[in-house]
Parts: sequence; C-alpha cells; structure tokens
Amino acid sequence: MTTAYDFSARDIDGNERSLAEWRGKTLLIVNVASKCGFTPQYEGLEQLWRAGRDKDLVVLGFPCDQFGHQEPGDEAEIKNFCSLSYDVTFPMFAKIEVNGDGTHPLYQWLKSEGKGILGSESIKWNFTKFLVGPDGQVVKRYAPTDTPARIGKDVKVQLAG
Repeated sequence: MTTAYDFSARDIDGNERSLAEWRGKTLLIVNVASKCGFTPQYEGLEQLWRAGRDKDLVVLGFPCDQFGHQEPGDEAEIKNFCSLSYDVTFPMFAKIEVNGDGTHPLYQWLKSEGKGILGSESIKWNFTKFLVGPDGQVVKRYAPTDTPARIGKDVKVQLAG
C-alpha cells in the first residue's frame, strides 16, 4: 500500500527530503502561491503549524505557478516572501506542478486518493489542501476557500487519534 511517506521532494533550499521524515505524524499538504487572493491563508497555516507541531502536526507548503502565474519567483524569492510577509516557519518545498504531464508524483497520488467535487482529480486553484492521517493516508481534501481556521477541527480530530 502506498502512503504519503513513500514520496520525496526537493525542499525550498534544494535538498531532497523524504516525507518518511514525518512518518506517524498528521500532515497538511498545501499548494501555495505568493500572489494569490488566498495568500493570506499563510497566516492561518502558520498558526495551525505552531499550535500543532508539538502534537505531531506538520504543515507542508508546495509552491505552484500553474494558476494565473501567481508564483512567479524562484525558490529564494518565495522563501524570502514567506518569511518576511507571514513569518512562515513550516517546511516549504521547491516549486512543483500539481496538474498536467509534469505533475509531481506526490500530487498524482494525493489527487487519486483525495478526489475533489464530483470525483475530479484536478487541482482547481492554489491553496487546495490535503489532510493526511498518521497512517499516511489521505483523510480529506479541502478547497482553496476552506480556510485553515475552518479545517482546524478536522486537524484536532486527527491529532487526538
């Protein structure tokens, strides 16, 4: 059986990181962008991370430039923006594709395991979120409009076991 922990990705500093590093933890995986109407969600994601990291929650940000060219910068610019604008301290990764032929393998798996409305696998916009349980399986997929505050209850349920 495949789990989220079977995948790896290049982090924002260029290092290959295995998600197995967080085996047994609850993951909130989000495709993010710096120039999106949902960008202020970085604040809520950081709040979830700070409140839950000691309880085995890990927020993982995956920048994506496939929606309206809303993540035009390189990794250094993205890291700088996130740090200066939202004091982001949760793990961030290098830019990836979440749709199309170049879709990152993690997102191929996430989309097949956590389908969207009407069974759609396609990511519709930035800040689509996937909640992954400690067993590495997708628990739920959230739309970009689902704020971190709104999904906080589901996160707490996962953290409580």
